[in-house]
Amino acid sequence: MSELLSPPADGAGIPLTQTQKDLVGGSVGGIAQVLVGQPFDIVKVRIQTAPPGTYASPLDCATKLLKADGPLGFYKGTLTPLLGIGACVSIQFGALEGAKRFFAGRAKGRELNLGELWMSGAIAGVANTVVANPVEHIRIRLQTQPAVTPRLYNGPLDCAAKLYKQGGGLKGVFKGQVPTIWRDGVGYGCYFMAYEALVQKHLRTTGLSREEVSPLWAVTYGAAAGYALWFSIYPVDVIKSKLQTDSLDPTKRIYKGMIDCTRQTWRTQGLKGFLGGLAPTLIRSPFANGATFVAFELAMRAMN
Repeated sequence: MSELLSPPADGAGIPLTQTQKDLVGGSVGGIAQVLVGQPFDIVKVRIQTAPPGTYASPLDCATKLLKADGPLGFYKGTLTPLLGIGACVSIQFGALEGAKRFFAGRAKGRELNLGELWMSGAIAGVANTVVANPVEHIRIRLQTQPAVTPRLYNGPLDCAAKLYKQGGGLKGVFKGQVPTIWRDGVGYGCYFMAYEALVQKHLRTTGLSREEVSPLWAVTYGAAAGYALWFSIYPVDVIKSKLQTDSLDPTKRIYKGMIDCTRQTWRTQGLKGFLGGLAPTLIRSPFANGATFVAFELAMRAMN
């Protein structure tokens, strides 16, 4: 991705290796994604996890959230992903580039095919869950806690400590790890495969090299790849959110696990139960992904 957006260095800059620049640029892009996408994400999570009939529509959910918590209510739980984004991006890009180098070694000079790119993205997604799952779990708990006093959680650290204590140690913090692995493995595989397919088609059509592709096209293709990600894994994301808002007390728990949650959701809500919050997610996707790529480009230009 860096070779697509990074302009050639033509003078002195920040003394970083290209890999370090990729990681810094990715972190900046990730932070931009969190800031732009958070209001849409909290509406998505609340619709996913609320009892049927709680909200008439995404707009109804947003209106009730605004009335109860004010404008800042849309940024509940933002600190957690911002704190964890650096580690997430470092792991993701490190695993992605490592997997691509492995497949490139076996390709003997040819361009990686779509299957190899999907596998590289899937490996990156699974590796990313080591940090992404607990970060998202904490964020979701903060996003969905009721606006009452005293609060259940007084910030990310307090939430993490209570998840650890009440959930039986690390398994409480890592609740929902299995569906997160499925979601990020399949999702990131589809994301990078779709992105690369669009870029390769652009190169064949225009005759340009990767370095000559406009950043505007990169933003467009990134936004489209975001849709490929969500359409491929959204029902799994719903299951993950339901599990991560379930009670930590085994005696009060609604779901026994991923399969039981899937069965109960299908039995009580049918197909509709796996699509709750999809509208704000699809609205969010082009904005969040666009912001990610624009911030990444500006960061790379600044460092070069």
